[in-house]
Parts: sequence; structure tokens; C-alpha cells
Amino acid sequence: MSESLFDRIGGEAAVDASVELFYRKVLADHRINRFFNNVDMEKQIAKQKAFFTMAFGGPNTYTGQDMRDAHVRLVKMGLDDSHFDAVMEHLGATLVELKVPADLIAEAAAIAESTRADVLGK
Repeated sequence: MSESLFDRIGGEAAVDASVELFYRKVLADHRINRFFNNVDMEKQIAKQKAFFTMAFGGPNTYTGQDMRDAHVRLVKMGLDDSHFDAVMEHLGATLVELKVPADLIAEAAAIAESTRADVLGK
């Protein structure tokens, strides 16, 4: 069996580093940071780490809501494709900054992109 994306990008340490850096970028972005007002970022970061770990084929400890339910409030606030694109941009930039190889970034981006319809409630 081939190694999971989770293992190939460096396991838990890599996911932890990427989620921390990713949220620094997201929270600094005026296009999307309003969606995180009144969000407990410590909890959000922990949930995102568990989600990425599971989505990238690592140990599944994710107990959060499904993507559609988790983002209903944000869709009501106007979350749309432009916001999803901004998040994807930050994910890619984060992985580039952490020197993840391009083929693994493409694989991670494809996994993230596969959640677009659910995140946007389409």
C-alpha cells in the first residue's frame, strides 16, 4: 500500500505547522477574516488539524460537523466562491512556504477543492 499524503508531507508535525501558518495568513486577509469574528481560534485550529489529518489519510480523530453543516452560518454571511478561492490561495502559499513538494501541494489542493460544493452549500 502506498504511503498516505499525511505521511508524505511529514505527518503530525507538518500538519500542525501548516495549520498554524495557514490561519495566520487567513486572519490577516481582509477578504475573509470577518468569517472568523467571534470564533474560538484555538478550537478552530484544533478542528482543522484533525480534519486535514483525516482528509490527508492520517489517523482519523476528526469529530467535527460535516463540511456542509459546519459552514451554514458562513454561507448565510455571504460565503461564496471568491472566499473559497482566497482560502485555497492561502493553503497553497502555506505549503509552498513550508517547502512541500509541488506534486504533494497539488494533491492537497485537490482534496481541499473537493469540499467546495459542501462548504458553499451547493
